[in-house]
Amino acid sequence: MHEATRMSGEMLLVETLIKRSQQKKRTSPLNYKERLFVLTKTRLTYYDGRAEKKFRRGSIELSRIRCAEIVKNGGGIIPCQNKYPFQVVYDTNTLYVFAPSQDSRSLWVQSLKEEIRDNLAILTKFHPQFWQEGAWLCCRQAEKQAPGCEEYNLFGDISRKPLPPIPGEERRRPPPPAPDDDYFDGDNFDEDDEEEEEEEVVVALYDFPGTEPHDLSLVKGGEYVILEKCDVNWFKARNKYGEEGYIPSNYVTEKKSGNLAQFVWYSKQVNRNKAEELLRKEDKEGAFIVRDSSTPGTYTVSLYTKSVTGEGSASIKHYHIKETQGPPSYFYLAEKHLFSSIPELIEYHKHNAAGLVTRLRYPVGKQSAPSTAGFSYEKWEINPSELTFMKELGSGQFGLVRLGKWRAQHKVAIKTIREGAMHEEDFLEEAKVMMNLSHPKLVQLYGVCTQHKPIYIVTEFMELGCMLNFLRQRRGSFTLGSLLSICLDVSEGMEHLECNGFIHRDLAARNCLVNEALVVKVSDFGMARYVLDNQYTSSSGAKFPVKWSPPEVFNFSRYSSKSDVWSFGVLMWEVFTEGRMPFEPHQNHEVVTLVTQGHRLYRPKMATAEIYEIMQLCWHERPEERPSFSQLCMMIADALEGDTTPPN
Repeated sequence: MHEATRMSGEMLLVETLIKRSQQKKRTSPLNYKERLFVLTKTRLTYYDGRAEKKFRRGSIELSRIRCAEIVKNGGGIIPCQNKYPFQVVYDTNTLYVFAPSQDSRSLWVQSLKEEIRDNLAILTKFHPQFWQEGAWLCCRQAEKQAPGCEEYNLFGDISRKPLPPIPGEERRRPPPPAPDDDYFDGDNFDEDDEEEEEEEVVVALYDFPGTEPHDLSLVKGGEYVILEKCDVNWFKARNKYGEEGYIPSNYVTEKKSGNLAQFVWYSKQVNRNKAEELLRKEDKEGAFIVRDSSTPGTYTVSLYTKSVTGEGSASIKHYHIKETQGPPSYFYLAEKHLFSSIPELIEYHKHNAAGLVTRLRYPVGKQSAPSTAGFSYEKWEINPSELTFMKELGSGQFGLVRLGKWRAQHKVAIKTIREGAMHEEDFLEEAKVMMNLSHPKLVQLYGVCTQHKPIYIVTEFMELGCMLNFLRQRRGSFTLGSLLSICLDVSEGMEHLECNGFIHRDLAARNCLVNEALVVKVSDFGMARYVLDNQYTSSSGAKFPVKWSPPEVFNFSRYSSKSDVWSFGVLMWEVFTEGRMPFEPHQNHEVVTLVTQGHRLYRPKMATAEIYEIMQLCWHERPEERPSFSQLCMMIADALEGDTTPPN
């Protein structure tokens, strides 16, 4: 959008412009960012200009602005495509913005001047040229807050071709369409969000040995500067030696106060049951994990002790980190000991039990590194000569599945696509989209081999295999918590698909896999569309697994995230029966009749009334009455969290 959109009402101007970072001592092309600027009657706000982002980067109340004027460049080089700079001076800061044309710049300056003319703190003098390299270019003063050197005219414009003030909306030709409303939804506005973004520094959570020449290797704990966010899964970064390259976004976290992901003791993707499994495996007095509570934005400390229950046995206590009403607000586990941040709280309790059953002695660190969306940025075609085939893992809908290695180092699962088993061309068109669906609870698609027949699909290797077999082989060993934990894993993976508008179409226990850390991940999402198999084809030609399908699918072939929700309810039933076949004595055509008449699966013995109620919510006849996966995640997390033990 390279022409200012003159709006009526509250929103006055909208245009994609370029801003210069305010915090840099030196300037370079990296300091110039494209932003969507919006002027209203009360604020000048700018948003990330790329379509996939749409979040606010900064905002200035018009009442704080002291000067709006063009910048005389004096023949200097401007390292961005917009060559018409103007400045907005507010409080003790100067924001430099670059417009694509002289008309655009004049419109912004004149519009700002009209809105701030009644402000009390308007400057009498201003600096007509840039603050650059530690000095004002106009007067060479080396103090950034030095008084201006040229008279400031609130009503005029010092550009060579000022636009005469024309009353009303006639001053511009009719505006092009307004931008997407997503930019301006209420969630984007945070009154406490301060104006300027500095250079973004991240900390590596895991080692990443780059596999391609354009990659940048990461060392756990190292710091890196983000140069570009290429997409949701890959960033371009620079290390301390000045080397640049691509890194996986899920291997780093922002270095800033309040970001718990920087600390070894924090594990975001660990629920109550998983925390207990990890702590028992560690088997050390005072082993602990800090994790997300079931209530968003709150945290729990899970702590392992042998001292309470006597010799030879152990217990795990779960303590909510509580917060006082602010401002200022403080965090605490025991009310007598208040802290201004969670890291300070954890550091104190490392040395003092202070009401806990034992002090926090051994942080149980983050688990193994997560999967990446492909082996490198924009690498989705894999050379088959780089694959080593190992043992056979089983046979799927499309053909044989083998354990293998990529470049003799990454363990992978390799699916050989049997000729005639799949609509190959349609699948390959979708493969890039599927590869970009990266989440800790989804089996990662790494890439495909399409240059020969048969084609291969290369995915993340899950050591314990199919969840259905996992349930059946371990019948009688599961606790209520471990079964709920399985359901939560699946619902979190499905929530990510739902958020990305992706429909699974064949969600069932057989299409989920388990890794060695007992994490369950959703597999084969979207693949049902490409199956050529009579088992999945109804008399009408539609493809669906009948016993997992809702009425709108077997009657009208209508798929949505809500049809996946129905299937999830059946999957929950599979989990709580430890792998039984749904509607076991009935044929598919009988199931269609039963479900249409309102019959539903019975309550499994291991499912409480609360858990069975969640299943029944998934089986509402009307899709709109079924919960979303986001709601299911919260319901299951609440059921899993149960009672927590407060400190003494």
